[in-house]
Amino acid sequence: MIHSAVSQVAITAPASSDLSLRRSALKEKSWAKVLTVDLKSNNLRSRNLHLICKSVQQASAPKVSVSPLKLEDDPEPPLNLYKPKQPYTATIVSVERLVGPKAPGETCHIVIDHGGNVPYWEGQSYGVIPPGENPKKPGNPHNVRLYSIASTRYGDFLDGKTASLCVRRAVYYDPETGKEDPSKSGVCSNFLCNSKPGDKVLITGPSGKIMLLPEDDPNATHIMIATGTGVAPFRGYLRRMFMESIPKFKFGGLAWLFLGVANSDSLLYDDEFSKYLKDYPDNFRYDRALSREQKNRNGGKMYVQDKIEEYSDEIFKLLDNGAHIYFCGLKGMMPGIQETLKRVAEQRGESWEEKLSQLKKNKQWHVEVY
Repeated sequence: MIHSAVSQVAITAPASSDLSLRRSALKEKSWAKVLTVDLKSNNLRSRNLHLICKSVQQASAPKVSVSPLKLEDDPEPPLNLYKPKQPYTATIVSVERLVGPKAPGETCHIVIDHGGNVPYWEGQSYGVIPPGENPKKPGNPHNVRLYSIASTRYGDFLDGKTASLCVRRAVYYDPETGKEDPSKSGVCSNFLCNSKPGDKVLITGPSGKIMLLPEDDPNATHIMIATGTGVAPFRGYLRRMFMESIPKFKFGGLAWLFLGVANSDSLLYDDEFSKYLKDYPDNFRYDRALSREQKNRNGGKMYVQDKIEEYSDEIFKLLDNGAHIYFCGLKGMMPGIQETLKRVAEQRGESWEEKLSQLKKNKQWHVEVY
């Protein structure tokens, strides 16, 4: 029975562009929610979904069909279909909190309906123009904010008409009072996290070619290193590799995700990644660095670079054999990572500068920080 339900996704996933029809169709099928938006929450509904997800794991064909497959046909990724002066008006489908109560700050998973009019590839970004006036340029709209897309080209509804964003609410705390100052909150992140289903959002793009997933070798190794919301593009990669049935792309290589966050409650898409780990143990590895809960080998806080150092010999061997390595997250993540890689290279009797130059030349090195 479960197997047939999973197989039905391609048939029953709503094809209508009418937003309310698609939402109501998903509400009627609890299994569809698990396969499309598997989010972290503490309410009873989510726990029930998690139980259903366990049943799905036992299905003999865990991958689901997607449409339209013409999204595979273009030889080049779509770029800048909509520009800041002429953005596309999309619609908010859902906004759900991703993190638990003990996470510092709030991160939301936001599904946006673009009606199939703003197609994208995994690893690209959308620009979002928040409503209101730019305080630095009165009479003009706000500047565009870029967000890495956290879904595959088929979106969470598997019909090619939505895109998902992983957004951390930017807030400012007064250093003297310790209280939040709403006047200095991030304009765009708060707009997105506060939005409701049916709200309109102006988007631009898609943009970016740096983080595109190379698919010329389906048996390649992909090492993904993320901090916080930097996991967004990797969620798209992993859904494409392990959840979706793509006739032209059957992944048989190794995907290795390193995710750095503050604590267990801050983990993003952990249920999805844990499911891939159970379903594809030979093709997926998943290491978490929890800075407030784990200690590194020196007794200090465990950051993502400490996890990299822990597996450095293996990582360097994989890179020597052609593995791709990706970094996504805050700019502040890179100096520590670079220092670690340089130290490891020197311990191995190698020049990190030469190695890095070769990785870039071979197009194995992919960095997107903000």
